[in-house]
Amino acid sequence: MRRASPVALAVLLLTAAPAAFAELPGPFVACEAVGPARPVCGFQNPEDLAPLPGDEALLVSEYGAIEGGKPGDLALLVLATDERSVLFRGGDAKGAPQPGWGDPTCPGPPPAAFSPHGIDLAKRRDGKLQLLVVQHGGRESIEFFEVTGSGSDWSLAWRGCVLAPVDASLNEVVALPGGGFLTSKMMSLSGNFEQLTEAAGEPSGELYEWSAKAGFKKVPGTRGALPNGVEVSPDGRTIFMNVSMGNELRRVDRASGKIEGRAEVPAPDNVTWSPDGKRLLVASLRSLDPKDFAICRNLERGACPLPFAIVAVDPVALTTEDIYVGNGPPMGGGTVGLQVGDELFIGSFAGDRVLRVKLSEP
Repeated sequence: MRRASPVALAVLLLTAAPAAFAELPGPFVACEAVGPARPVCGFQNPEDLAPLPGDEALLVSEYGAIEGGKPGDLALLVLATDERSVLFRGGDAKGAPQPGWGDPTCPGPPPAAFSPHGIDLAKRRDGKLQLLVVQHGGRESIEFFEVTGSGSDWSLAWRGCVLAPVDASLNEVVALPGGGFLTSKMMSLSGNFEQLTEAAGEPSGELYEWSAKAGFKKVPGTRGALPNGVEVSPDGRTIFMNVSMGNELRRVDRASGKIEGRAEVPAPDNVTWSPDGKRLLVASLRSLDPKDFAICRNLERGACPLPFAIVAVDPVALTTEDIYVGNGPPMGGGTVGLQVGDELFIGSFAGDRVLRVKLSEP
């Protein structure tokens, strides 16, 4: 079984990337504010973020490695103090999965190799808070956690899992209003990456929908070249998915699979809703040269220097606007943009920091 390294992914993405920037510098090491952008250091690859009720803290997915060779944590960022604390680490959970949390055939808690990727926080039908986590360490799976607490004091308890579809390398997950979830298969675990490179731009995956009753099924209209971030409308009827190699955010009717429209976004990664629900915020990488990815892959300290932008997308008109462009210190390689109040929080697949950006008045 072969799995993609970040460099292999960069090679795959290169032909679909926008024009390369000038040769990148080394990692950004200084943990100092630049203009409205202030880094919060002390994290490990904070690839995805989720807001907690009350807007006093965030959940942080500290990415290990897509091939499962490096573990990562689920952490808490307290906004008032910039304090980081670990909420879950592989090997913490004991016991059997709980009924109603994932698949009854879940083999047990994730191993010490636990390596989180995309995350999504949502309220269950029973009123409890549920965190869904894509993870790659020891098994390819969606892990279920119960989230309890308030203010800046939160905890996670592992409750169950769903093993990924056969041969699926997953990326992101989003809960559905009536239960279940959508997850993006970005490519096959066993794919021949040399062949994929030669056929760059060809479809490599799609979205899957999972329900406790029916298990997994492919979602029509979602086949694409490296599917990545995914969101749904509040009623669950409309899917918004990022196709990284297709340089697009795609709007799909969930029931029919009809593609209703596309927004052009270079190499889109994760996507979140703005607090008012009027815009989708998409992280967009602006350089995908394999040499640049190698700098980020081998980071020992500091931040990835890849240029990026956070793009606001109108979900109806599918028009776009760059609301923050990172083309230098204090951080690059942005993979998620999350708005809380008048601040934009940005995570990265490689580096030691979360970026806090003060948004200007509209």
